[in-house]
Amino acid sequence: MGSWGTLGPAVLSLAGVALGAIGSFFGQHLVLRASARQLEVEQSAAHRAELKDVILKFLGVASRVQKAALARSGGDGGQDGDGGQDGRLDELVEELWLAQAEIDLAARTESLRGATYRYAFRLAEAARGDDADAATLRGVQAEFMDAAYDDLWPGRQRVTASGDLGRSA
Repeated sequence: MGSWGTLGPAVLSLAGVALGAIGSFFGQHLVLRASARQLEVEQSAAHRAELKDVILKFLGVASRVQKAALARSGGDGGQDGDGGQDGRLDELVEELWLAQAEIDLAARTESLRGATYRYAFRLAEAARGDDADAATLRGVQAEFMDAAYDDLWPGRQRVTASGDLGRSA
């Protein structure tokens, strides 16, 4: 029993050191995990902001192309003899394809890349005078908007102002 009296404090001290080390490692693990999660959240927010900017740029150019193409198909654009309107429309289409390429680089999902390409392609067709139907353009625009929303906020369902889900699919 006398050996316990001398070894006891040493064993309890070693046990305390071991428990302290385990607690310290566990605490470091929790801090590291929280830091990694925080970094992931910050990177996601930064990517979402970048993607939002390129989507808004694309939409701005797409709107200008659509207005010019629909005006041209209505007979009041591109018919002035000097080709000025056609030249401006060609520049807008080029700007549209550059904005589409930016989305292609920034998008996380293939669905957004594909929807952006289809929308840009339809707009380019409309600019050439091939298919300037506003209903067709609205359809590919809606597909693009749905894909953009899904890429910006994965897993979230859109809700309209009336509280209904934004999509039936």
